[in-house]
Amino acid sequence: MITLSQYRASAGRVQVPCHRSRPRVRTLPRPFVSGDTAPRKPLLGVQATREHAELESSTGLVQQRTDEQTLELKNEGSTEKEKQEIAFIDDDGNRIPVMAADYGFRSGSGRLYQDGYGSVPSSATALALGNFKKEFMELRKSVRFNEYKELSSTMDPNPLSKAALVVGSALQSTLTKADSWLEGRGVLGKVEQDTARASLTPKERKVLEKLQALRLDDRRVIAREHKREKEGRGVKAPWLIKGSYVFLCWVLDILYANRPIQRFWVLETVARMPYFAYISMLHLYESLGWWRAGAELRRIHFAEEWNELHHLQIMETLGGDHLWIDRFFAEHAAVFYYWVIILMFFASPSAAYVFSELVENHAVDTYSEFLEENKEVLQGIPPPLVAVTYYKSGDLYLFDALHTEWESGSIRRPECNNLYDVFVNIRDDELEHVATMKACAENTIKPKMDGPKGLEEAKDQVTKLGTSNVNNKEAQEVI
Repeated sequence: MITLSQYRASAGRVQVPCHRSRPRVRTLPRPFVSGDTAPRKPLLGVQATREHAELESSTGLVQQRTDEQTLELKNEGSTEKEKQEIAFIDDDGNRIPVMAADYGFRSGSGRLYQDGYGSVPSSATALALGNFKKEFMELRKSVRFNEYKELSSTMDPNPLSKAALVVGSALQSTLTKADSWLEGRGVLGKVEQDTARASLTPKERKVLEKLQALRLDDRRVIAREHKREKEGRGVKAPWLIKGSYVFLCWVLDILYANRPIQRFWVLETVARMPYFAYISMLHLYESLGWWRAGAELRRIHFAEEWNELHHLQIMETLGGDHLWIDRFFAEHAAVFYYWVIILMFFASPSAAYVFSELVENHAVDTYSEFLEENKEVLQGIPPPLVAVTYYKSGDLYLFDALHTEWESGSIRRPECNNLYDVFVNIRDDELEHVATMKACAENTIKPKMDGPKGLEEAKDQVTKLGTSNVNNKEAQEVI
């Protein structure tokens, strides 16, 4: 059996001395604006006005040009588009080239740290109608131009996969004929095939080819999981919880064989739901007056959900949500999973945490195997912008808040120089979730919360001000 600290040491993780004062509110960096914000369009540039130059150079965003683009251009390629390269500047002044294209379905206002992100939404009716129109058109495109043919080349040759392929092909052919018939009679509008990926530069296309060549051996993941259990690092769970977990893994193995990025995107979409459910239930208990001691726990769960959101958007940038069928499956599974966790938490919070511990352990094993199988390829791909911004920019209070097992006075500051570093960071984040879920399931999380320590620090600051007046304005601001 190995301890958490031994695992961290083996993963090459470093603890950095920390002198943390009262937590600050994390301010987001200036938004990045895609050169073309339409779905599936490459991220061609980062637009900003000249007046932002001083702020951006101080907060670690991108290198500054003398015109209106905050880009550093490198003379590579024959066209202006091929010459553009986005570079991130961290707090130490180090320049990190980032991925120039966003290969996902969503970009622009659908991606963190880009223009339009964080604005107030419109009504639910308007949002639902707009999303239905968009996704219905994408569904038509997926069947008319047979986006599913790429799935057949990755599926394992087992009887179940073959049967699913036969049924899927027949369904796709039927829907194509029906759509063409309705379009020909003017019931539905004309469908045109997307050409966004055809407009990629050779350099961007090469990165996409590398991403599509990434592989994951499910059998080796299972072997890794069995090895962990034999070493005494398994999770003891009731048969109902364990059975549900095994079924979930089996479904993912069937549907996402040899498609690791899409698999990870589905996992991260679903992985956010438990933390949202825990926050919902704790808030409900507080509102009903049943339980008022969960505020610090809600803060930790929010930090975990914020972390999973970044994992999700990293996978989207890599093209994990490109196919309509993957989006349909992941988003509906997430809503279903949310209510399952709600009911599970209502019956037994410990059981809900145990289930999450099982899933997060599986994520650690999966990412570890993926890193081992694809190390050389991943090291040759630059990191996505959303990943570098999350791990390297400004006030990392929310990032620090998800770490409940680190020694007092130490923090984690990971590298993020290439896609391999990004996946190492994600794997290590999942390990932190495992530790937190285990502590919650065993009801040992209380001593690991920062809340009481933060309060003591605030009180110490009041004492140092040397005031005996309770109404002292400066003292009250510290509290």
